Amino acid sequence: MSVELVEVVRSGFRECVHRGSAVILGSDGEPTLALGEVHLPIFPRSTNKPMQAITLLRNGFEPLDDAELAIATASHYGEPDHVALVRRLLDRFGFDEKALECPPDLPSGERARAAALAESVEPSPVFMNCSGKHAAMLATCAVNGWPTTGYLDEAHPLQQSVIATITDLTGELESDLGIDGCGLPIIPVSLVNLARAFATMATADPEAPERRVADAIRAHPRVISGTNAPDLLIMQATPGLVCKIGADGVHAGALPDGTAFAYKIDDGHDRARIPLTLAILHRMGVEWTDAHTELAAPAVLGGGARVGVIRAIPGVV
Repeated sequence: MSVELVEVVRSGFRECVHRGSAVILGSDGEPTLALGEVHLPIFPRSTNKPMQAITLLRNGFEPLDDAELAIATASHYGEPDHVALVRRLLDRFGFDEKALECPPDLPSGERARAAALAESVEPSPVFMNCSGKHAAMLATCAVNGWPTTGYLDEAHPLQQSVIATITDLTGELESDLGIDGCGLPIIPVSLVNLARAFATMATADPEAPERRVADAIRAHPRVISGTNAPDLLIMQATPGLVCKIGADGVHAGALPDGTAFAYKIDDGHDRARIPLTLAILHRMGVEWTDAHTELAAPAVLGGGARVGVIRAIPGVV
């Protein structure tokens, strides 16, 4: 069963609680903390994206720079620099935005979305948070002479290669696939094996595809997320960390020494994410700074004043 991990306290009253499962791995790849259902498969959602990007490198995709590789792993906010990178990637391989098979959307970043609405911009696949990954997948199809339509299908050569890569990195046994929010196949993975995959990325040889993806994420945390996004704030505060959120309460990451974590919040609520990740990093021995302290306990507001806190439950993590 999952356990209570994060609580919301208002005016001294425990108002809400978020349950979930979490694992921390030592540098030997074995759990040092296991809470809840860490060996049962979950849908990793966008924590899959670094592994999907590794597949692209293994199949001949060569980004112009680390920013282009980072956008291939992104759950971006649709801000102008994000959209420019996606369009640059499409243009470089001779595609227009209509080639993207992810759903049309408006930017998810508050300011970018407000600007789009103010200008009566129509939803477009290029704004969808997964569009960088889809553009890089189209590029990989072009490099290999694979069909550039129907690349979402699990039988497509690209998706077969993605499945093989994720199986390789996680050691997860084959199981039935799901469909992610962007339409791509998604492979169930346990939290333990998801954390091990991130440890592999963080500690691989510098020229290996796994390490190239990890280093691109570390170098460009804003590209993979957006203004004030959890991954941006957490990686800025924690040099050397590579991490990636996934929808519905998933997060995974690793430090350069190979210690790693993964968790799933049962109710998928985003407010539990940052305090839980910070508590996990503290447990992993990260050197604590004022930036960590500020992130670890977001305020609960009442009338604009701080009247409570969102925090990892003391003594659990």
